[in-house]
Amino acid sequence: MDRQRENLSELISDDLLTQCIHCGICLSVCPTYDITKLERSSPRGRIRLIKAFANNEISLGKLFEDEMSFCLGCRACETACPAGVQYENLHQKTKHILNKGRKFSVQKIALKYFLNKILTSSAKLKSFSRMLFYYQKSWLRKFLHSTSLLKNIFSKLFLMDELSPQISDVASDELIDEISLPENEQKYNVAFHVGCIMNVAFAEINIDTIEVLKKSGCKIYTPINQNCCGALHAHNGELNTAKGLAKSNIDLFEKFGYEYLISNSAGCGAFMKEYVELFNEDKRYTEKAEKFSSKVKDISEFITENDINLKYKRTDERVTYHDACHLVHGQGVFKQPREIINSLPGISYNELNDSTRCCGSAGIYNILRQEDSMLFLDQKMENIIDTNADIVLTGNPGCLLQLRYGVKKYNKNINIKHIVSFVNSTTKNEKKN
Repeated sequence: MDRQRENLSELISDDLLTQCIHCGICLSVCPTYDITKLERSSPRGRIRLIKAFANNEISLGKLFEDEMSFCLGCRACETACPAGVQYENLHQKTKHILNKGRKFSVQKIALKYFLNKILTSSAKLKSFSRMLFYYQKSWLRKFLHSTSLLKNIFSKLFLMDELSPQISDVASDELIDEISLPENEQKYNVAFHVGCIMNVAFAEINIDTIEVLKKSGCKIYTPINQNCCGALHAHNGELNTAKGLAKSNIDLFEKFGYEYLISNSAGCGAFMKEYVELFNEDKRYTEKAEKFSSKVKDISEFITENDINLKYKRTDERVTYHDACHLVHGQGVFKQPREIINSLPGISYNELNDSTRCCGSAGIYNILRQEDSMLFLDQKMENIIDTNADIVLTGNPGCLLQLRYGVKKYNKNINIKHIVSFVNSTTKNEKKN
């Protein structure tokens, strides 16, 4: 335990620990505090716990570990904080220390193996995904679900299966050329990060992204042999692995000349924009990381900030929008998706109450803390149903999975779509004959 305190002191500076002025403004936006009304379940409460542990005022115990894992990592507190507290930085580094020397359950050992052995290799992830693909198409899965056998005996495993993404027939990097040309006049040079889960389970969204970029006058570089960005690893306290993945992406993408690096995943985009934070003390990569991060743009940012003039077809749909946490709080992207939606002819847009409140997906939170995750999903679904929307748009794969499960749970005929897929389906093909 003393060694863990030393490690915490090495990772977290006194300046970082003392940023919080304990004003309490964060309490009103924290989902976990809203449910428990316990001070320790608030951002400032958790910061006090971290400080107390670092100063040898409390011992490392179950309550301390539980509060660190109970936190969604949604970063709503950072948006609200008047002092600019870097809560995400504190939270990730504390979880990194907690991972050392911890006794893991079978579930956490399996997750650790998946993160560090499967998700770090594109080839291994594709092999794993193929096995999952065949299981999802098999009679065995149909039998387990139709008989409720899995649900009644292993309820947590059943929910995990329900929340798992449907693996795509073909990974997107096998369908996207390394260099894609614009439909008409070239205006921009961009690069595209295909992601890991996005690549194997949301291939259609990646294809939609490429199509929208081509319609926007982009020459697109999609380097082969891309790696996971490392966001899920960092959120789970695997900072060394996250740093290694960041280095490989920086080294790969610097070979290409581009103005923007486009991301369609809120968590990936937020983490890649903060690569520079990983290399504060690594002089070999500080400048390279800063250059890399400065070019990262969410697809909705790119469209609005460059005044992309897409030709839209009329669509008479009732639409609302759910803000992915790492897009609105991590990247400060709020108005851009709404500008795009409201520019579509015929759209009836209804703002979602508490649109920036976490849906409970939070990376791998809905796997590790299923019961808590469902509490946040129930709140979100009540607000979605109140909008009377036909379509809910969002910008993150985890949110898509969580909300699609919510629609199924509540037996509602509501379509959950990524905003770039909706944009692509409503834009006209600009290619000249």
